[in-house]
Amino acid sequence: MRIISPDDMHHHFRDGDCLQHTVAHAARSFRRVLAMPNLVPPVTTTKDALEYRDRILAQVPEDVPENSFTPLMTLYMTDMTSAEEIHKAKASGHVYAVKLYPAGATTNSSFGVTDYEKIAPALAAMEEAGLLLLIHGESTDQSVDIFSREQSFYETVMPMIISRYPKLRIVCEHITSAFAAAFVEAQGPNVAATITAHHLLLNRNAIFKGGINPHYYCLPILKTEPDRLKLLQCATSDSTKFFLGTDSAPHSVSKKENCCGCAGVFTGHAAVEFVAEAFEAFGRLDKLEDFVSRRGAIFYGLPVSDTHRTLERTSWTVPVSYPFGSEVVRPLRAGEQMSWQMQPADGEGFCGSCAVSDMTPEKLKKLDQEAKAAGYASSAATK
Repeated sequence: MRIISPDDMHHHFRDGDCLQHTVAHAARSFRRVLAMPNLVPPVTTTKDALEYRDRILAQVPEDVPENSFTPLMTLYMTDMTSAEEIHKAKASGHVYAVKLYPAGATTNSSFGVTDYEKIAPALAAMEEAGLLLLIHGESTDQSVDIFSREQSFYETVMPMIISRYPKLRIVCEHITSAFAAAFVEAQGPNVAATITAHHLLLNRNAIFKGGINPHYYCLPILKTEPDRLKLLQCATSDSTKFFLGTDSAPHSVSKKENCCGCAGVFTGHAAVEFVAEAFEAFGRLDKLEDFVSRRGAIFYGLPVSDTHRTLERTSWTVPVSYPFGSEVVRPLRAGEQMSWQMQPADGEGFCGSCAVSDMTPEKLKKLDQEAKAAGYASSAATK
């Protein structure tokens, strides 16, 4: 199946020595990727964003065709974000949006927004400049049940923001519930939403099937089966409001498998393949290209890509782990079979799902030893 080269409008590359691995997966799968700013310390200024962009581009593998991958940058909204910084970001030509994390809502969100009155000048400047606002929509009120925090946010905070800034272009990030999906449907054309591959495939039973499965724990947390079906209905509809944002959020195995594991699911190795599987099961594979390649670009005011990629129906096994800096990350569907695989761009290099193939035997042996130490064997060593 041939599709327009896809875009990912929500991606966590992380930073440091793991960039060589996360960038490789993304660059081999996507034309453009929106880089999340919740680093430590966070990307709060235009200068930070441009330096982070340079670090990402420095790690694009040589087998990726020249000029076939572009990182789109974002800023991290804090109580101190100024209107001046917003206009500077817009003028840079490389910053496309500002991410709003309610303080304490998710990974590295402690620097996030604590008072919505304090960010009023920044939001007004964004409305004026045409810079998008990306919102992690969850309540941080600990009295609200974790499975209801998204709904609580969309009942309280979101209506306030939309009413105060009616021309502000807003992306409701990684929506997970039928309530949030219906909220987005009811808004004007300036409000859209991203949906992840894992929220299209899984419901909350996955977290608890056969025991606690930390690699299915993410924020916003997986919801019910009716919620998942509503997301699929929106993603495969004719609406232009819903598009792919993978929220691929890698953490090392050591940070996931412990007494207080991090939130995040790594899907960067096969995100488009996961979406294809979900759409095919729903009987709407014909909507794949719209969801992964067209709608996001259009909402961001970008040209739809003029290049194409091929998804091949073939059986392959997801490695049990992938390199992640000096450690390893356990991918979604580790050790399991897939039925679709993205083919290399222009017949060169590797696809994202084959990124482990560029490892030397020595590296694979070390990777397998680390995986075994973590309690499982790496299928990479047998490839």
